[in-house]
Amino acid sequence: MKKIELDAYGVPEDVARCVEAPDVGAPSPGEVVFDVIAFPINPADIGFCRGTYRIKPPLPATPGAECVGRVRAAGDGVTHVKQGDLVINLARENWASERRVAAEDAVPIPAGLDLKQAAMLRINPPTALLLLSDIVDLKPGDWVIQNVANSAVGRLVITLAKARGLRTVNVTRRDDVFPELKALGADICLTDGPDLPARVREATGGAAIPLGLDAVSGEATARIAACLRDEGTVCTYGGMSGAAPAVTVADLVFRGVTFTGFMLGRFLARRSAEEIRAIYAELAEQMAKGVIHAPVDSVYAIEDIREALIRAQTGGRHGKVLVSAGGDFPCR
Repeated sequence: MKKIELDAYGVPEDVARCVEAPDVGAPSPGEVVFDVIAFPINPADIGFCRGTYRIKPPLPATPGAECVGRVRAAGDGVTHVKQGDLVINLARENWASERRVAAEDAVPIPAGLDLKQAAMLRINPPTALLLLSDIVDLKPGDWVIQNVANSAVGRLVITLAKARGLRTVNVTRRDDVFPELKALGADICLTDGPDLPARVREATGGAAIPLGLDAVSGEATARIAACLRDEGTVCTYGGMSGAAPAVTVADLVFRGVTFTGFMLGRFLARRSAEEIRAIYAELAEQMAKGVIHAPVDSVYAIEDIREALIRAQTGGRHGKVLVSAGGDFPCR
């Protein structure tokens, strides 16, 4: 089989290489073996390659937070998936053409899903869903403000919020993406900047915003906090700036703003295997209906991982870079 291996941490396209490795073999009882069809390149994967992500295993190491695959065999005692089923994998190390995993990590998804979309089901859709459900008890008509609104998660937040009757203020670094975000259902789109709170108040008519979603960190966290009502909540789920979240004494002490964080694995760990499968079943249904849809920039063969990584780090893309690990997933 083929897999991507790091012999060092550093510049992703320089340290990641496609190598031949032994097949994973047959599943033991309680295990599932599947052939990987495709996987996306996420910002967390880039950080993993650089050695800056929270997980830094001994080398050699294989990246890959998500993938979609087809079950080749299920071990004794496995009843929720069978040979031929499409699955996503809750475990890591997915930049490979084959995987053998604990049965509970293989989550079945409908056979008819678009494979490109299915490859991106594991992380971003449940992140957006749980950001809107687990942080604040939001009611129809409530406002949510988010930065990085043009990201995959940001776009999903717009779509899922619209479906729930929530209104969104969407903050980006550039305004050329506004038409796309509006088409998804964004209510207000603004570029980031020091005067963001004043522009948000003007655009919303001084609305009391209960929830702010932050994936930039640093001073951007303080700007989002300043847009919220007293005793609102800022949830930071990423740190694109590389800086620690900025928290003002005024927001924390005088206005009672709550600052919290989100990591998908931590929030999924609160749920049973059946509850996790139910979340993905709901999201897969939304994906099949076209409610959830993420743009794809390009698809590369696993052997072309260097070129794929370069493209994934190129600014101005309008979609995710995917990597094909199997023959039924064409490259373009």
